[in-house]
This record gives sequence, structure tokens and C-alpha cells, in this order.
Amino acid sequence: MPAPAPQPMRPADWLMLAALSVLWGGSFMFVGVAVKDLPPLTIVAGRVFLAACLLLVLARATGEALPFHRWRQFFMLALLGNTVPFSLIAWGQHHIPSGLASILNATTPLFTVLVLRVAGPGERISGAKAAGLALGFLGVCVLLGPKAMAGASWGIAGAVAVLGASFCYGLSGLWARKVSDLPVTVTSAGAMLAATCQSVPLALALERPWALAPGLPAVGAVLALAVFSSALAYQLFYRVVKRAGPGNASLVTFMVPVSAILLGTLVLGERLGWNAFAGMGLVFAGLAVLDGRLVRRLRPAPT
Repeated sequence: MPAPAPQPMRPADWLMLAALSVLWGGSFMFVGVAVKDLPPLTIVAGRVFLAACLLLVLARATGEALPFHRWRQFFMLALLGNTVPFSLIAWGQHHIPSGLASILNATTPLFTVLVLRVAGPGERISGAKAAGLALGFLGVCVLLGPKAMAGASWGIAGAVAVLGASFCYGLSGLWARKVSDLPVTVTSAGAMLAATCQSVPLALALERPWALAPGLPAVGAVLALAVFSSALAYQLFYRVVKRAGPGNASLVTFMVPVSAILLGTLVLGERLGWNAFAGMGLVFAGLAVLDGRLVRRLRPAPT
């Protein structure tokens, strides 16, 4: 059966995509605020616990029940898509600006292509995809900058942690196929509940959050991460997927770093060097080649 043609993007879809880019771009700003007072696992535990509560209430209100007999699938989805990447990003942002973290996180589609190639023998990397991957990873090298050549530093370690989160997101996209038959709210609630079961015991054992005294901004940032960047964002993303298709929904990847950099500059007072913007340009060029639509539009029409 031939693959369905991509649906056209309507004005409402573009508005939802722009809103989603702000929600996910804002997550890097919120983490940047929270890490000033809270350790990484505590941030993640608070984020996923509150998001799970909201999504479970939403699932109950819509009459959708969680299939607990599929807990292994939810456990892996949460581990790859929430607990590990959220923790890596939170730890990484102790050492790098939120804008740089968002640019590095935009490499997720590059890792997704590689994961699909390794996991599925039928997935081939064409010349265009190879060129896109090369451009993207060249962009990562430029993003890391001269410090990478001089030796390890905490800044490089933070950047590598965020790249590790991008790799996890690539794996989670592959694993998400196993729960694609479930309603969006059920999948989101199940994943957040499983992530809560994973992260809360770790935070309690390793970081003793009851002994912390975070300020109001940090507490508000964790609440915003849960409500806006987790519960609401996941619902909005899957609505775009349903209306306009996964290919069009993936365009948010290009928009998130712009929102994150603007918010990091205006709210956190961050300033990025020339290599960050040069690297972002190369990453975006690689993503555009991987996506293929821009290349097809620029290609002259047959006569």
C-alpha cells in the first residue's frame, strides 16, 4: 500500500506549531531557572509527577483507561523519552546556556535516522540523507567549538549530555511505534506515570530533596515544566500529528531553538558566541536536507 501523501499545513496548524515551539523552547529556559536551586533528578521528578497527575485527570475526564498490562512498554517509553533525556538535559544545563542546549537538542532527527538504519535493515541511507547527516554533525562540531580540541571541560561534558538526550529521543521515537495504537492522552499519561515511578525514588535516594530550600522562581519553573512543556505540549504535538501528519509536525524542530535562544536572551541574559549560530545554521541545513521538501522545491521542474 503506498504511503499517504503529506497533508497540507493550514493556518491553524502553523499557529499550533508556533505555540508548540514556544512551549518546548521555554522548557530550556525553565530548566535554566530551576537548576540554580535544584539538582537534576529533583527537577525531573517534580516535572513528571505533576504532569502525570494532570494527564491522569484528563484521561479520567475523557473516559480513557490506562492498559496497565502494557506497563513494560510504558516503562521503556518513559526511560528513553522522559527520565533519561530530561535528566541529561537538566544536568547539562548546569554547565551550558539554555540556547546552546536547545540547538544541540535539535540534532534529534539526525540520531533518529541513524537509529532507524541500525534497527531496521530496510531503512537505507540515501546520498541526500548521508549529506544531511554530515552537515548536521559538522554543525555539532562547530557548536562545541575550539574547547573540544583543547581537551575535556565541564562545558563540553554538558554539551555531550544534551547530545545523549537527543540520542535517547531518537530511540524513543522508534520504541513509540509499540504504543501507536493507543489514544494520545493514554500514551502521554502512561509514559509520565512510568517516568514518575523511575525518577522519584532516584531523586529521594540520591538528592534528598526534602533538605533543599528552593526559591519561588525554581518552584515556579518546575511547575511550568510540568504544565506547559510536558502535559500541554505533548497534547498539542500529537494534535498536529493527527491533523497535518508527522512530517509536518517535525518542522517544530527548526523552530524550538529560535524560541529558546530568544527566551534565554530576554529572560536569563544569556549570550551565545559566533560558533553557536554557525553551528545552528549547519544543523538546520542538515535537517532541511534530511527532510527533503526544501530540496524538492528548489529542484527545477521537469520540462
